[in-house]
Amino acid sequence: MKQVIHTDSAPKAIGPYSQAIKTNGFVFVSGQLPLDPQTGVIVDGIEAQARQAFQNVSAILEAAGTSLANAVKITVYLKSLSDFETVNRIYAEQFASDFPARCAVGGLEIPKGALIELDVIAAE
Repeated sequence: MKQVIHTDSAPKAIGPYSQAIKTNGFVFVSGQLPLDPQTGVIVDGIEAQARQAFQNVSAILEAAGTSLANAVKITVYLKSLSDFETVNRIYAEQFASDFPARCAVGGLEIPKGALIELDVIAAE
């Protein structure tokens, strides 16, 4: 059985998809843009965007009854790989230890002109 996860503490989906789906002991978080959930506006700069995207993911995971500490796989999508070092530093700040598996890809067109998007799979 699957459970749709939704929270007002993260941006609404910008298309026909759920913020996350919880099933079989895992939470699958849809790609999260660096949108401020209150204003719907993308924050400025790669550092602020990376932090906002992680805040959005964290809010969704919390609504699902888990946290970023239980992430098992994260995909980082970047408009430009020149932002990799900055994002890598912010990424490392999100975890005390036991980093999840990760993939980072760059050179992409990201919705709404964002510089970053994250999707996450976490254990409950």
